[in-house]
Amino acid sequence: MMSAMFDDSLRKYHHIFNSPDGDVILCSTESTFYRLPSYVLRHTTGLFRTMLSPPEGFGEHSEGQEAEPIMVEEKDNIVERLLRLISGLETPKWESFDELEAVISLAEKWDAPGPLSIIRSAITAPVFLTEPLRLYVLATRFGWDEEARLASTYTLTLALYDETHASQLQRLSPKDLMRLLGFHRRRRDDFKTFIDRDERFNAGNAMDCFCSGCGEKIDNHTWRELKGRMFYEMDQRPLGDTLYGLDMEEWPESVACWTAKCGKKECGRLNYNKLTTLRDIKASIDRLPTTI
Repeated sequence: MMSAMFDDSLRKYHHIFNSPDGDVILCSTESTFYRLPSYVLRHTTGLFRTMLSPPEGFGEHSEGQEAEPIMVEEKDNIVERLLRLISGLETPKWESFDELEAVISLAEKWDAPGPLSIIRSAITAPVFLTEPLRLYVLATRFGWDEEARLASTYTLTLALYDETHASQLQRLSPKDLMRLLGFHRRRRDDFKTFIDRDERFNAGNAMDCFCSGCGEKIDNHTWRELKGRMFYEMDQRPLGDTLYGLDMEEWPESVACWTAKCGKKECGRLNYNKLTTLRDIKASIDRLPTTI
């Protein structure tokens, strides 16, 4: 931020921030000028509280003389939104995460806690939950634990080790990165523990399992292959919602498992009860941790 000389006749003032009582003028990178009272900036930002405090204030000028503009290295939409926030004016809906982060960055530069607290209450809006990893990065950066926990839940639709997420993961502190990776891994590993248990999935996991129709020993290789596929899917999408819905119906491993029959020709009984097994798979998913 710096002051600069401008031809008064060429100044384009913002239609909202052009107060006749204004003794401070800001200028955006798009050469739009914002004139407002210094007391607004002094009472809402730490930066201007220091800059504009008498007797060394930037806003002081002789009567009849225009204040020297202070350059703000941001575009109009960012400057205007932050000024609306600190002035208590109505603010439009957020357009994007890029806009949000730019306003946050400017609020940090100005040391403006008020706007940051308002932004905190807005970041769980649907427009931001569509980018949960980015939201998690932002929330952990400011120590907003409740929002970070919510964001972590929404990251369960993501495969974190995918290269597309590398740039966001690199923005995390080692502690917050390990918390998130550990949360995803814990859901996957706990799910494996559940589906490996004999008490719920006895027909597939018991060392010696026999056909309930004829007593013939069952070959459980199709169930083992389906478990392997589910373990892989939990690594790709830890939410687990693909393991008991229509997506699963088309897996080769699912088709083979649900159609597997007793090897005895005169029996041909299905090895597994599909509906019961799917119900138990979902019950296992429902028992998994839902947040960091």
